[in-house]
Amino acid sequence: MQYFDEAYRGSPPWEIGRPQPEVVRLEESGAIRGRVLDLGCGTGENALYLAARGHPCVGVDFAPTAVRRAAEKAAGRTAAPKFEVRSALEVGSSLGTFDTVLDCGLFHTLHDPHRPLYARSVRDALRPGGHLFLLCFSEREPTEWGGPRRVTAAELRGTFGSALRERSIRPARFETNVPTVEGHAWLADFERADPDREGA
Repeated sequence: MQYFDEAYRGSPPWEIGRPQPEVVRLEESGAIRGRVLDLGCGTGENALYLAARGHPCVGVDFAPTAVRRAAEKAAGRTAAPKFEVRSALEVGSSLGTFDTVLDCGLFHTLHDPHRPLYARSVRDALRPGGHLFLLCFSEREPTEWGGPRRVTAAELRGTFGSALRERSIRPARFETNVPTVEGHAWLADFERADPDREGA
């Protein structure tokens, strides 16, 4: 946590000062619905954008500096998300349940033992029929510049396969403020099964 909190005292590579374009496209297509939980919200750009579009939003991050900066951005806005310092591994249903869970750049920072904990936390946070939209660096991203771990589509399926149902995993772009980063990513859509629909 210390690394990330210190990074937020400056301008970390993943903070671009606006919502991720993939999030904007999801919202404009109508894919993002209802109440939204933004896991690893950083300084809040995605949550602030979605709240302005009419979604009740909660953003959580385990870096206190990120949450403080997000709250400062939200101050005085008529449609403002709620921001809290929390671990995404432990959120579950503690903040209620959500129609949409958003992860832009968190999953690729997790260590292997944390992935099943994260999958359970996301599942518990979603209402039946709710969707997780996850944006992470893919194995196509060059490694010369370092950065977070690259993720394969098979790893995504292996993490969420028993907890959520895959709807799609497609190539996407993760924007950063570093011109040399190509931003090859996966955008995954996983759904929590709705028992009522399953039995219909």
